[in-house]
Amino acid sequence: MTIDQGSRIVIAGGGIAGLSLALALKQALGEGFAVVLADPALAAPPRADNRAYAVAAGARAMLETLGVWEAVAAASQPMTEMIVSDSRTKDVVRPVFLTFDGEVEPGQPFAHMVENAALVAALKSVCERVGVELRPMGVRRFTADDDSVEIVFADGGRVDAALLVAADGARSKLREQAGIGWVGWSYGQSGIVATIGHERPHHGRAVEHFLPSGPFAMLPLADGGRLGHRSSIVWTERTANVPALLALDSADLLEEIETRFGLELGEIALESAVSAHPLGFGVARRFVDRRLALLGDAAHLIHPIAGQGLNLGLKDVAALAETIVDAARLGLDPGSLDVLEGYEKARRFDTLAMGAMTDGLNRLFSNDATPLRLVRDLGLGLVDRLPGLKRFFIREAAGLAGAPPRLLRGEAL
Repeated sequence: MTIDQGSRIVIAGGGIAGLSLALALKQALGEGFAVVLADPALAAPPRADNRAYAVAAGARAMLETLGVWEAVAAASQPMTEMIVSDSRTKDVVRPVFLTFDGEVEPGQPFAHMVENAALVAALKSVCERVGVELRPMGVRRFTADDDSVEIVFADGGRVDAALLVAADGARSKLREQAGIGWVGWSYGQSGIVATIGHERPHHGRAVEHFLPSGPFAMLPLADGGRLGHRSSIVWTERTANVPALLALDSADLLEEIETRFGLELGEIALESAVSAHPLGFGVARRFVDRRLALLGDAAHLIHPIAGQGLNLGLKDVAALAETIVDAARLGLDPGSLDVLEGYEKARRFDTLAMGAMTDGLNRLFSNDATPLRLVRDLGLGLVDRLPGLKRFFIREAAGLAGAPPRLLRGEAL
C-alpha cells in the first residue's frame, strides 16, 4: 500500500514513551498509516541497565490493552504497601508517619515495579510484530509548513509526514530546533540508582525514607539474585557528594547504602552497577508547534520523589494517541495545530500540577530544619488518619483520578 505524507507519523526517540506511542498508533490506525520510530539506540546491543519503574495501575491497563504487559507480568512485582518515614541518617529509630495500602481497588495494586530493560524489549518486540517501522538512526533536522513536515534522518534520508513527535528526552534537540523555550532549574541533587539483593523478603513493600539530603526510596523487585530477594534503590544525594561516594570501593559504598537501607531485610549486596543522574525540574513553554508534538521528558521533567516521571510520560502517550486517532477517523489532519492543541490542553494542567507537587515535596523534605520537620511530620500524621484523603492520593498516583484517556482505562482506541 502506498502511504502519502498525510498518513505518516514519525516519532524521534525509542524510549518507553516513544515506543508506547508508536505501538498505540499503529494498532489503532492499521495499514492505512505508516508509523516510523527513529532512534540510534535501536542499533546498539542491549546494555546492563539498573533502572526500574513503578508502573501505575492506569499505565499498566494501557500496556495490557496494547498487548505488552503479558511479556513482563511474570517478572514484575506488585506493590502491596508503601510506608513513609522522616529521620536523620544516623537515627537508630525511623518512625513511620504515613502508610498506604497498595490496592487502588480490591485485588488491583496501585503500581507494579518493572525493570526498564524488560519493558523496552517487550515494547520493541510488539512494535515489530504490528508493523511499526523501526529506524536505527536519529532525526537530524526537520522543516514544517502548513501542509506537512519534512524530516531528515542522520543518514541523509528524507520523508514527508503529517506529524513529528519529539520523544528525545529532556535535552531534546528537536524542541530546541523548533525554538520552544524551556523553564527549569537544577536541584543540586543527583539520583543514585542500583539494584540491591537482600536475604529477607520485602513482601511487596515500598519504603521512602526522607533524609536531610533527599529521599531514599527502596522499591520492591521480583525475587532473584544470589540472596534470593531484590529491591531497587533511588538514593537522592547532594550532587557535590556524589563523586566521592561513587569513588568508594564496593565494601565502603555498600556500608553507606546499608546506613540508609537499614537492617530490616538482613544482609544486603549490590546486584548491579551503581549510577548517578542529576535531578532537576523543567517544563516546555509549549507542548506543540507546527507539525510537532513534545512527548515525555521532552515536554517536562520532574523530581522522582513521587515516582511519577514515567507515568506522566505514559499519560502523554495515552492523550496524544487518543487525539491523533480520533482526528484521523474523523478525516481531520492529525498534524494540524488545531488538533495538536487539544493534546496540549489535555496535558498541560496535569503536568504543571504534578511538577509543582514534586518540587514542593522535595523542598519541604530535603532539609534538616527542625521547625519544618515538625510541620511536615504533623502533616504526614494527619494524612495517615484521613482514609478518604489517602484513597484520593492512591487514585491520583495510580493515574485513575478525574477522567483519564481511554487507554489508561484499559479501553482500546
